[in-house]
Amino acid sequence: MSKPRRSSNASAIPDLPCRIRWRPSAWLGGALWTLALLAPCAVLASDLPASWAWPLALAAGLHGIVLARHHRRQPPMRWSIPPGRGQPTCDGMPMPGLRVSWRGPLAFVAWRGGNGRWCRHALGPDVLDAAGRRELKLALQRRESAAAGGPMAG
Repeated sequence: MSKPRRSSNASAIPDLPCRIRWRPSAWLGGALWTLALLAPCAVLASDLPASWAWPLALAAGLHGIVLARHHRRQPPMRWSIPPGRGQPTCDGMPMPGLRVSWRGPLAFVAWRGGNGRWCRHALGPDVLDAAGRRELKLALQRRESAAAGGPMAG
């Protein structure tokens, strides 16, 4: 006789929204700093003339540092993804056009901001644990099934 399987809280209570607290990933920050340090080396190792390579190496390093510091200084956010056709929100502001793509344990979230530009954030394992990833996947599945509508009788 097999054991009964337990369902998660997200599927047992379908009316509760999925809530995620996003913060800058330390792993991504470390990767950005590493790239900021390696980019000038890559430019200098290329076959560019020295008169072009040194200014380009300096620009690549500075740009990498700016990106790494920008990532680190981003404020934490709270996302809420309601089941069904409800509007997902980020700190109380709507997230129209919400898209989530997965690459293994990494989730990439994008939506249109208030100014019409795309807002993009990554959720790594240091930001979203396995239970959080499962809750997010279940919330997105509930949204897709609600958008598709109910089964039709034939």
